[in-house]
Amino acid sequence: MPVINRIADYAEEMKGWRQHLHAHPELMLECHETAKFVVERLREFGITDIHEGIATSGVVAIIEGQGAGPTIGLRADMDALPMDEDTGLEYASKVAGMMHACGHDGHTTMLLGAAKYLAETRKFSGRVALIFQPAEEEMGGAEIMVNEGIMERFDISQVFAVHNIPGIELGHFATTPGPIMAAVDTFTITLQGRGGHGAYPQDTADPVVGAVAMVNAIQTIVSRNHDTRQEVVVSVTQIHAGTVNNVIPDTGFINGTIRTFDKEVQAMVHQRLDEITKGVAAAYGLQAELELEIGYPATVNHVAQTAFAADVAREVSGAVAVDDDQGMEMGAEDFAYMLDARPGAYLFLGAGEGAGLHHPKYNFNDEVSPIGATFFARLVETAQPL
Repeated sequence: MPVINRIADYAEEMKGWRQHLHAHPELMLECHETAKFVVERLREFGITDIHEGIATSGVVAIIEGQGAGPTIGLRADMDALPMDEDTGLEYASKVAGMMHACGHDGHTTMLLGAAKYLAETRKFSGRVALIFQPAEEEMGGAEIMVNEGIMERFDISQVFAVHNIPGIELGHFATTPGPIMAAVDTFTITLQGRGGHGAYPQDTADPVVGAVAMVNAIQTIVSRNHDTRQEVVVSVTQIHAGTVNNVIPDTGFINGTIRTFDKEVQAMVHQRLDEITKGVAAAYGLQAELELEIGYPATVNHVAQTAFAADVAREVSGAVAVDDDQGMEMGAEDFAYMLDARPGAYLFLGAGEGAGLHHPKYNFNDEVSPIGATFFARLVETAQPL
């Protein structure tokens, strides 16, 4: 695996950066200490064109190459998850209720590693825009950065990102042209009934029975209302109603997630949820309110940029270690907004065996960092050669 020798030279330094970031997680837009750490490293590398406070705590730094040329964007996410860590590591999270359980500490480290190398060598034309983004897990930091004008402000012509994946062999890449990750929406249904004594249900309008019927009906959206050739997931993830064994409650609550790729399928799911909510509520004598929260759109890779990125990945890891037609995933990713704004590609990078993403025992594999940094660096040098 031809990791660039200079990047391999500071692999231990990168490990130190990553483990520091792992111990100090921050959530959503409030990644101020992470951004401060990033900026300190960038300045150590001799990078002076640094722009802070984008999307509250995001950072964009520019490295000038040799000679005129376009600007290529490289993005890393910085935020952690609101969960407790259960790894027992010396550098485990020092913040209760926060954990880097998705590897964004590693993604930031990979981009810092590439930045150090690119700032030293500058063996490319044009410019590199290093995008350190907060709030990938929630709030859509990528959308905020795009809306605040980073693509136009820094004249970014194309943009790329990488996400580590445990369970895929270390250093293997996977991507696909076109849709790669799903759009995500959230639905919440609030049921208002008439509570009473559990022994006298005839005197109530029972939201528990109504909630159960509603959940069963929601399952038919996928099994009976959509074309089986089109990917869609509708999952009910929460039902809450009642407090004790002999009281029928006044209210109930249903919550879940929708994953789609096609806007017509998405609209069909929304319509059926509305119809089911109204119909079941009427059948059980309840009042019901459906709230739909439209989340990240589908992440859609651009064909030419995906083919280019896959070729660079083959140069880094070898032809047998790159799957450039892996198909679509039902997860979601706010890098979708950047790919809506500019051509580019999103790739997965194998991290070897270990606990899965969003698991309390997850830990980013530090052996991935030099590989990811090399990939980012070679993207730049190949896309914008001297």
